[in-house]
Amino acid sequence: MYVGPYTHQYPYYVNHPAYGYRSSAGYWPGPVPNQAYGSYYYNRLMAKDYGPSPFVIDINEATKQNQTYRTALWTGSNLQVTLMSIPPGGDIGLEVHPNVDQFLRIEQGQGIVQMGENKNDLSFERNVYDDDAIMIPAGTWHNVTNTGDTPLKLYSIYAPPNHPFGTVHATKAEAMTAEEDNGQGNGNTLVYGKTPDEWVKYTEYLVNEGLEDVKRGINATHILQEFILMGLLVGKGYTPEKAYETVEEWERTGKSKLLQQSKKMQ
Repeated sequence: MYVGPYTHQYPYYVNHPAYGYRSSAGYWPGPVPNQAYGSYYYNRLMAKDYGPSPFVIDINEATKQNQTYRTALWTGSNLQVTLMSIPPGGDIGLEVHPNVDQFLRIEQGQGIVQMGENKNDLSFERNVYDDDAIMIPAGTWHNVTNTGDTPLKLYSIYAPPNHPFGTVHATKAEAMTAEEDNGQGNGNTLVYGKTPDEWVKYTEYLVNEGLEDVKRGINATHILQEFILMGLLVGKGYTPEKAYETVEEWERTGKSKLLQQSKKMQ
């Protein structure tokens, strides 16, 4: 599992309420096929990031049983689902995501949402309750405050992802510290779940392969064509290694005549 400045290195487990107890982290129900009875029963389910594998969960129950300020439930290439719990009188915190659209849905509690193009002018304001959905366009300043006397339970969908894979923030204070350590406090917003430096490290394989092509005397036009294409594939969710193999296969098999032509250039 990815472990970065945002993540706890320990998973925790959750259980269906029928078991009659709650851990400090809460419990989530997890449907498990029962071959003998041809139905589903609920079993112990680890509270962790299940992306990008196919996954199904009772999102209502998972959200209501979550006890953390933020836990990433599923992180893919193009979107991310997180669970949140805001204590009475607390708030998410005024923030903006320049390149990320966000969807919030409240499963328990009540609050007030404020939004605006300027952090000093939150002209959009609505009271929100159970089952309300909130749409936050990219570049919009926003905050959600719990105005009730019970925890406000909600889940959030970011498109693209806004937090690293495996993110767990037990409290808001922990989240703020992690974001400051990761540079977000200075406006260094994550892009598809990674900081710019993390993307640089992630794509080192392609950089090294490109340098090898330079040493072999391959012309610059061909190198640029290949590695720009590889970068595009990485942006679509390919690993650097898979992107490299794919583009090389396009050239080798003739699927891309233009790549074959540029390689022959002097």
